[in-house]
Amino acid sequence: MDLIIHPKDGLTPLIVAIKKATKQIEVTIFRFDLKELQRALESAVTRGVKVHALIAHTSGGGQKRLRKLELDLLNAGVTVSRTDDDLLRYHNKMVLIDRESLYILGFNFTRLDIEKSRSMGVATRNKAIVSEGLKLFEADSGRQPYTAGHDSFLVSPENARTGLANFIKNAKKELLIYDMKISDRQMIKLLQDRAKAGVDVRIIGKVSKKGEGLKAEKMPGMRLHVRAMLRDGQDMFLGSMSLRGLELDKRREVGVIVKERTAAKQFRDVFEEDWAKTESGKKSDKEKTKEKDEEKTATAAVS
Repeated sequence: MDLIIHPKDGLTPLIVAIKKATKQIEVTIFRFDLKELQRALESAVTRGVKVHALIAHTSGGGQKRLRKLELDLLNAGVTVSRTDDDLLRYHNKMVLIDRESLYILGFNFTRLDIEKSRSMGVATRNKAIVSEGLKLFEADSGRQPYTAGHDSFLVSPENARTGLANFIKNAKKELLIYDMKISDRQMIKLLQDRAKAGVDVRIIGKVSKKGEGLKAEKMPGMRLHVRAMLRDGQDMFLGSMSLRGLELDKRREVGVIVKERTAAKQFRDVFEEDWAKTESGKKSDKEKTKEKDEEKTATAAVS
């Protein structure tokens, strides 16, 4: 399992994966403005790889760009499907490589998300999760019903609410959260309950006024475009859905729960670096410095 962290990792991990594909590539697209990624997909077709793109029917103002992308990809030999309009948005971001690797992304295929934002993606070769990702892709590209079949593969509106509620409930010591907007009453209540139980809940992002008592800070120094959580230093959630009712109940969103030591450490290191730059982080550092100074003074007085 690999963790992609932006802006540090850039587009390279996806380009490399696409270039290694030998049989099939399936990709879901909500927003897209990266010519180098488009060229990589088109190049895959020329070497005999079957490429299937599932493009959102709407992206909040980017329809003209998506329709042009559709035509360009069709002309290059890519199979193109468009999502249904039965949900408010098809916002998930996935890439399947040879039906062996699944990339679940918190970012769109845009320069803004990849080069100028804190975002993340995860690549897994877990056969059951990859299979579930393919099952969802085939259902949505064929405009057929999808039934969730794996507890670690979270899909809105099918099983994401239940899966994320359980993820939060099972926190024993710590929850480190990136989220652009937490406003769902149930999720806020669960987070508050965990905090009252002594769990260290820290949020980089925004929380609605209902989230009284939760420690939340703005992303320092750059734009935030990721939804991710690390629980007790081990279990990680990453996906396209915020803890908002709209994204849990009325849109197509996708996320995954994984457990991998190296990725968890990477997540923690990045989160702690970001948190240290927030107002709470700076205040904490000042308090630690003050405590050290007081200890030195007390030691000197005794001696």
